[in-house]
Amino acid sequence: MALALYRRYRPATFAEVVGQDHVTEPLRTALAAGRVNHAYLFSGPRGCGKTSSARILARSLNCAAGPTPDPCGTCPSCVALAPEGPGSIDVVELDAASHGGVDDARDLRDRAFYAPAESRYRVFIIDEAHMVTTQGFNALLKIVEEPPEHLVFVFATTEPEKVLATIRSRTHHYPFRLLPPSTMRGLLEQVCAAEGVAIEHAVYPLVIRAGGGSARDSLSVLDQLLAGAGPEGVTYARAVALLGVTDVALIDDMVSALAVQDGATVFATIDRLVEAGHDPRRFATDLLQRFRDLVLLRVAPEPAGQGLVDAPQDQLATMIAQAEALGAGTLARFAEITHNGLIEMRGATAPRLLLELLCARMLLPAAAEGDSAILHRLERLERRLTIVPSATDQPVSEGSAPAPPPTGTKRIEAPRSEAPRSEVPRPEIPRPEIPRPEIPRAEMPRPEARHTEVPATDSAGDAQGQPAPGQLDAATVRRVWQALLDAVREQSRATQVLFSNSTASAVEGDTLVLSLPTAPLARRLGEERNIEMIKYALRTVLGVDWQVRCEHTGGATGPGGNQPPQRSSERPAGRRIDVPPRPPDHGMPAPPEPTDSEEPGVPAPPADEPMHSEHLDPEQVALELLAEQLGARRIDS
Repeated sequence: MALALYRRYRPATFAEVVGQDHVTEPLRTALAAGRVNHAYLFSGPRGCGKTSSARILARSLNCAAGPTPDPCGTCPSCVALAPEGPGSIDVVELDAASHGGVDDARDLRDRAFYAPAESRYRVFIIDEAHMVTTQGFNALLKIVEEPPEHLVFVFATTEPEKVLATIRSRTHHYPFRLLPPSTMRGLLEQVCAAEGVAIEHAVYPLVIRAGGGSARDSLSVLDQLLAGAGPEGVTYARAVALLGVTDVALIDDMVSALAVQDGATVFATIDRLVEAGHDPRRFATDLLQRFRDLVLLRVAPEPAGQGLVDAPQDQLATMIAQAEALGAGTLARFAEITHNGLIEMRGATAPRLLLELLCARMLLPAAAEGDSAILHRLERLERRLTIVPSATDQPVSEGSAPAPPPTGTKRIEAPRSEAPRSEVPRPEIPRPEIPRPEIPRAEMPRPEARHTEVPATDSAGDAQGQPAPGQLDAATVRRVWQALLDAVREQSRATQVLFSNSTASAVEGDTLVLSLPTAPLARRLGEERNIEMIKYALRTVLGVDWQVRCEHTGGATGPGGNQPPQRSSERPAGRRIDVPPRPPDHGMPAPPEPTDSEEPGVPAPPADEPMHSEHLDPEQVALELLAEQLGARRIDS
């Protein structure tokens, strides 16, 4: 009868233990220093080397050259305690699953007081220590706490939390771990080379996945495959048939069909799966593993080189292409649906039906709710946009040149830090037949100064984020006068009343000149607070960052350089102050008209009397302005 691989390749020294360096190195250091404890606790999953390490510890303690981290292997104790040796009378190995009662613990306690027959220590290895009852642990408590000098206990268990706390606190605890895939693959390749059997590289991931990180279980699976191998060695097809895992071709077909939303191929793959005799639950498990690998290939840099994804090179290329076709959000949603479907399949009488339902959920992201479904739909839209060109990006036919942009327009290459001209609303230009009551007739621009549209900016003005000097003139400002008044009114009604009595007479470089009929009004509107409101209105409406200067006309010429007409009893439409009509008995007498030689000289109002539009009635503000103008004219006269 052939010896099992896990027994034939059982380690004989701590140096041969694979994947447990965090345990073997401290033990070797303690043995070299002679610091031997009276009780040890080895814990960890099944098949990771707990019992084998306990036997190696007993061999190192009883070696003729010991205690030593490297047993000689030639002395009687080392030969007896070798992996294939007959054993030693001084090393007792008990299975607590069948000897965990209080009577067994008492019998062990009575034998523990006897001195070793031919070795240095008597070693008691208690496997599956969590199966010892509470009464049995209590019977061992005293001897474990204060054992004789020749006695050493080694407890091995998969559930250390079930070991009595008083026992656990008196031991040195060494936790064992499952072997990572890269370490496990090295062990399997070493065993196959020693056995002289050829094996395909695609078989190793199947064995590692079936073993679940346990060295003993993986060697058992490999032993089964080697036993059924033919002259050609262990092939992938034979491994898939023996282990019952899903063929990778079915998983590739399923993932590729899900990537393109091909429902017919998805359900045809499920039918092929069932016809081949595969378990739907196992297929869902393997599909979830594939989604995990694709997520890593999508988000982690070079995961294959770091050992995160274990797959053959040709299969890895296919998986990379699948990861590119599916977004990270879509993969996460698929994995979540598959995981929930696996939970529903537990104990289900129709696993195929549940598999088809979970595939239908993956095919219908629009019918689902939640962030993952929305992200899935967004990724689908992004992929379509990258495939289908937009209407503005249609290809140009061969031999033809793209149409040039319209004359006078400029293409915006990138957003600028300041407000670009393309975002500034172009002022609506009224037609000639529509009257403009905001601009006085005396200050209407001459016919040759009128424009039908705002000229395009040149490179110098556009580079600064604002129009260059000379491109926007006073006529343009007057065409958007009502919009400027509204923008000022939103900040202060009093400033809006003052501003409505001014006229945009000229644009000198980056300075807008406002003309007012009297010097007091010019000084009042020229206050810093009012100027800032007007500059804000200019930025909002025209998108320009101009300075503002207020001056009075002095009765010399109009804003265009023409002689102003004689004043009449009616004020021009652009200079009119909106005052609600009052009864005849409360009317104000018309102020006398000053001559052209008169020069107003009323000083500016005191600085401690600001105009607060938030608390003043607009009618009262208008009356105060009229009274101020009337007083200035009376003083001049």
